[in-house]
Formats: sequence, structure tokens, C-alpha cells
Amino acid sequence: MNLSVKLGSLTLQNPVMVASGTFGYGVEYAQLLDLNQFGAVVVKGIRLGPVRGNPTPRTAEVASGMLNAIGLQGPGVDGFIKKYWPFLSTLKVPTIINIWGTTVEEYAEVARRFDALGGVGALELNVSCPNIKEGGAQFGTDAKLLAGVVRACRKATKLPLITKLSPNVTSIAPYAQAAEAEGSDALAITNSYPAMAIDTETRRPKLANVTGGLTGPCIKPIAIKLVWEAAKAVKIPIIGMGGIQSAADAVEFLMAGATAVAVGTANFYEPQTVPQVIAGLREFMARHNIADVRELVGSVKVAK
Repeated sequence: MNLSVKLGSLTLQNPVMVASGTFGYGVEYAQLLDLNQFGAVVVKGIRLGPVRGNPTPRTAEVASGMLNAIGLQGPGVDGFIKKYWPFLSTLKVPTIINIWGTTVEEYAEVARRFDALGGVGALELNVSCPNIKEGGAQFGTDAKLLAGVVRACRKATKLPLITKLSPNVTSIAPYAQAAEAEGSDALAITNSYPAMAIDTETRRPKLANVTGGLTGPCIKPIAIKLVWEAAKAVKIPIIGMGGIQSAADAVEFLMAGATAVAVGTANFYEPQTVPQVIAGLREFMARHNIADVRELVGSVKVAK
């Protein structure tokens, strides 16, 4: 059976990868499982310079999910290339680098730097970041700002671009269409949801940052809806993510319209989730006599 899929010019041996921010830079998990089984390895977000991140506590477990407010801690472009790229460049599967900035110019410069590196599979644009020139407005919640980022990065690199959309919008379609129109090769849906938890004994927020991003199984139905809506609005492939723990979860996203999927929060409590999902996907396809995984994409039957 054929599990390979394409994201623009990038071919994956199977449609299962990890979600940025949940798998470090790959090396942290390398002794636990064979990363070359994956469709791709997606690394933690990289900005032009180093970022210290938020104070601790930065994570908190909640019902059927997790809150995090890491603050996009990272080594910056130079630190990443020096410390992590020597390992990642030896993998047989593509490395997708998540990038971000606080200005359009910074996004473009990071894209340009990785374009010159050689060997990078694709760039994933994290647009759930504040634009300091626009008073802190998120790139991902303003269609014009989003379009500007994608346009600038498209000019800066020939690498496949994946735009990771924010869920904090009234309708995902205009943002998906804006990214597609400016040259994004694929979309990643979805990012975390703003949320908060309180320790009732201390009456203090469980996160030092007060609020954080909610991820995990609790957001899966919402994420599937967003994938379904975006798939109806654009022609470019979508990477679906949000609470995937099993092959059945992955198949839901594929049926909703995703071409590929990413495992996120589950990596923290079951590092073997990705190979388990791949094996389960093969079993599902065999059981239903499906020869090509692409037959599942967008196959949900919705009454008209």
C-alpha cells in the first residue's frame, strides 16, 4: 500500500509527523525511537536570535489536555545550526523548521538564512506571534498581516512553505485563502487555544504567565472542524493536528480533508505514538482494502 503524500514539492514517505514544540529538536527523542520511520521531523520554533522564554511554571496538566506557556524559548538561527543541525542533517526523513518573528522583516530574514543552509525539507511559519510594529496584533488573526508574512517569506526562499494558522478567528477560510494566495504550499491546522487554569488551594494561576496555550485530546473536535472548513476553501494540502493519540484520530483528520497529520501533546506521555499511528494507519487501510492513503483525504460523507 502507498502511504506517501506530497506537501508542495516535498514528498513524505508517510503522512505522520510531530507538531512543533512537542518534540524538541529531535535529538531528545532519538534514543527512544527511530526517527527515520516518521513522515518528517518538525522542530521547535526558531527566531533570528536566542529567546529565553517565560518563567516557570510553564506547563500544567488539565482535563484531557495540557496548558503551556513556554514563550517560544529557543537558541536562535545560529545556535540551532551549530547545536542541532549536525544531527538533523543525518536523518533520512525531511526536517521541517518552524520559524517566527516579531516583524515581517524578521520572518523573511530567518527564511532567507535557512534557504541558504541546504538540506532543509520545508519551513513552517508560526503566525501566532505578536507584531511589534502593529501594537502587538497577532499576524495570524489579521488577514493582511498574515498575507504580508507569507508574501515576504515566499520571496525570501524557494523552500516549501507551510503556514501554521491560528485558531483564534471567527472563520478559518479567509486566512487559509490569504496564505494560499501569497504562495504558501501547505497549511498546518491548528495551533493551541488561549486558556487558563487556577490552583484553588493557593488561588494562583497554574502558569507563571497566567494564561497559556491549550493542547491535547480536548481540542481534537474543534481542530477537525477547522481542517474541514479550510479544506473546502483551498486547494493546497493541510497538515491536521490537535489531540491525535491513535490511528483512528489521524484517520478522522484525513477524512476531514487533511493530507498529513502531526502528533503533539501525546509525545510527552507516550513517545511511541508516531510509530503506533503509522502502524495503525496501515492496519486500517488493509482492513478497508485501501491501496493509497490519499483515498482517505476528504472522504467524510456529509449530507447536502
